[in-house]
Amino acid sequence: MKLFRNAAVFAACLAAFPAAAQSWPQRNVRFVVAFAPAGPADVVARIVSPPLQEKWGQTIVVENRGGGGGNIGAQAVARAEPDGYTVLVTTSAFPVNLTLFANPGYALSDFKTAAYAATTPDILVRSPTLKYTTLQEIVAAAKTENLSFGSAGIGTTPQLAGELIFRILAKVDVTHVPFTGAAPAANAVMGGQLPLASLTVSSAGEFIKTGAMKGVAVMTSKRLPSLPDVPTVEETGIGKVEASTDIFFFMPAKTPAAVVGKFNADLNEIIKSGALDKAFAAAGVSPATPDQKTADAYVAEEARKWGEVIKAAGVKAE
Repeated sequence: MKLFRNAAVFAACLAAFPAAAQSWPQRNVRFVVAFAPAGPADVVARIVSPPLQEKWGQTIVVENRGGGGGNIGAQAVARAEPDGYTVLVTTSAFPVNLTLFANPGYALSDFKTAAYAATTPDILVRSPTLKYTTLQEIVAAAKTENLSFGSAGIGTTPQLAGELIFRILAKVDVTHVPFTGAAPAANAVMGGQLPLASLTVSSAGEFIKTGAMKGVAVMTSKRLPSLPDVPTVEETGIGKVEASTDIFFFMPAKTPAAVVGKFNADLNEIIKSGALDKAFAAAGVSPATPDQKTADAYVAEEARKWGEVIKAAGVKAE
């Protein structure tokens, strides 16, 4: 009889679980942004928070936990209670750091991808004062001259994409110069202190339109409608390169699947409604709304892809 009662209780708990998950959230939700304020992860977190708060009837608290290239915030969420109330908001640095750092302090298996919310393509740009205008001319010059390219920092996808273009595909030595963010790198290019930079379209697009810097090649499969005169890397004959900086939301791995699924569905519903289109466009990012399973697979593939680039180019974290 005791065994029967225990089994009955267990069955009742299982039956009640989906209903409990559907009632989530019942209190404040914390978004731990793995980077400083005003970066793409922080901007997207703050764009999506108001409509999610309205939908849930709960407050979202955005907390910036920068440091370690995004590792500090990831570590904090990996150790958090897996109840759906602590969510990591980060960028493509999340899958990159798994290979870039010998010990990033977390593993892919520590998380479930709750959402892949937004993306911005990467782009190679040049100073208006650089006498070489095309990627072919730049690669040819790099065989006899010392050229360099800047980025927002070591381990960013723009840096890795630059290494892929120069070291792996073109087989030329173009020195990487890491900056503390996209803005300082962009300023160095526009000021003529740096000949080249690999940035995101969100950080470089408006400067290209005004002529303050020049677009060399965009890292997409097709030309961008917003920058129709900038060729793709593939069009230049160097090789195929598709690279972007993505914004992800993660929950600890043991978070109930129904809660992760609800977060994904709720956020995707808001994004697909078009309510955030203007805010996303102003931030220079495009919406992305794959389901949770597809998002999880995409993150794993990004970790594999950039891991191969890191190893082939010999990129170091320090």
